[in-house]
Amino acid sequence: MDDAQIKEMVRTRYGSIAAAVSETNCCAPATSSCCGPDAAATRHDKALRMGYSEAELAAIPEAANLGLGCGNPQAIAAMRPGETVVDLGSGAGFDCFIAAQQVGATGHVIGVDMTHEMLKKARANAAAIGAANTEFRLGELEHLPIADNTADVVISNCVINLVPDKEQVFREAYRVLKPAGRLAVSDIINTAPLPADLQGDPALLCGCVAGAAATERIEAWLGAAGFVDVRIAPKPESRELIATWAPGSGIENHIVSAIIEARKP
Repeated sequence: MDDAQIKEMVRTRYGSIAAAVSETNCCAPATSSCCGPDAAATRHDKALRMGYSEAELAAIPEAANLGLGCGNPQAIAAMRPGETVVDLGSGAGFDCFIAAQQVGATGHVIGVDMTHEMLKKARANAAAIGAANTEFRLGELEHLPIADNTADVVISNCVINLVPDKEQVFREAYRVLKPAGRLAVSDIINTAPLPADLQGDPALLCGCVAGAAATERIEAWLGAAGFVDVRIAPKPESRELIATWAPGSGIENHIVSAIIEARKP
């Protein structure tokens, strides 16, 4: 598949999750995949395992938690009242609503997603809780619908690995950040070469696995975009959760969740 086909496959899959139309389209089985719409209790448990607190989960709409992440970028973003936050691949608004509480009424949160179904769900969730400091925009991460020097913080949770042109995503993140702005991302990185059968598996291409890049490549992309103070910290403990995404495949031996941090000078 070429880049356009991969992107359309991802768009279709995540649109179906938001619409709760199909549970086995691209990433099957739904109950074990990183991108399957699990039961609410399972999604809640996953979020706790990814590093979110009970207090954070209690403060956002249950419908915003689709169980799709691989970590907690909020833990490293250190958001402050009055700041502007951009969430890349905002889905149903999960991280946006947590960020909105941290930046307060004087702050602003912009979620960007390429699926109409996710945007519809996120906007409905925002209306349900009166999140006036949060908005959601339709757009691709390689071409963000956001002006230069807008954000104090750019966050993302297990989405950049799904984009074929990751280097362009980092260039766009750099562009929309203000000087001294910071990048705080939780994502999947590649730690060992994937076997050919896993690398070409459509389910894994849109399931946060086959599109993962190695630390060295991510560091190079961030540096080329202009970022400084780059830090990539793998989380070996995430392998236990990752193993449940495709049981028996051994993917946990090839990928791991990581925290990616960087700063715009």
